[in-house]
Amino acid sequence: MAIESLRALMEAGENQDLCDIVIHSDCVDRGVTKEASFEKMRALYAAIRRARAGYDPALRSASGMVGGDGAKMRAYVQSGKTICGDYIGQVIAQALEMGESNACMKCIVAAPTAGSCGVLPAVLIPLAEERDVPEETILEALYIAAGFGQVTALRASVAGAEGGCQAEIGTASAMAAAALTHILGGTAQQCADAYAIALGNLLGLVCDPVAGLVEVPCVKRNVIGAVNAVSAANMAVAGITSRIPVDEVIDAMGEVGDALPVSLRETGLGGLAATPTGRQEAERITRAEH
Repeated sequence: MAIESLRALMEAGENQDLCDIVIHSDCVDRGVTKEASFEKMRALYAAIRRARAGYDPALRSASGMVGGDGAKMRAYVQSGKTICGDYIGQVIAQALEMGESNACMKCIVAAPTAGSCGVLPAVLIPLAEERDVPEETILEALYIAAGFGQVTALRASVAGAEGGCQAEIGTASAMAAAALTHILGGTAQQCADAYAIALGNLLGLVCDPVAGLVEVPCVKRNVIGAVNAVSAANMAVAGITSRIPVDEVIDAMGEVGDALPVSLRETGLGGLAATPTGRQEAERITRAEH
């Protein structure tokens, strides 16, 4: 029972818990019990936490372009010099660490993709630790993120090769925004507004990986997605709405993705990948491989 419209989900959420609707959809789709569905989500959250704990600042990606920046950011946050506050500082550090772990072939949880794996953990884990959020609440938030993300996958795309980075980081950011809004006590409609605001903010973001690798600028774009999610969630909980309905924002993202040239859809042929330095890096990596 795939959820194909967030408007329909919002309407159903007026009379039923939003999380329960998504859980029921998962149970029907996979033919499992509610308990089995919940244990699967619990296992995914445990895998996210293990991935966070397994970050190694000494590791570098095979290309040498990525590694160690998460540790630099965490040290800067711990110095107390950052002007963005401890939580946002932790969000930035966590997003970098998870993105680097992916580039270094460590175990991560795609959310919704490997290239955007740092966004959701970066928003949720520091909050869970800072405010001692119960695990059950985090799991509910992950279900809401998954349900909203499923609609985007069905109506548009979550793949950079199809829709550009807006489809990956944009969707991950929107999922994190909806999840955070739920944790902050937001309504179903506020979750939808947060999702629409976050996705709309990143509309048009291209996918231009240097040397075709999910490293530069991909890792640092996880940071943008995470911080954008926090901003969108706070706006939604404050009562700020999205003028464009969430389903229309998703559809617009799909249309923008279709309009992007092939060079800006994960081919490594345009954007930052096509800069002189980007090309030099690609040539260096190719020579090293041979």
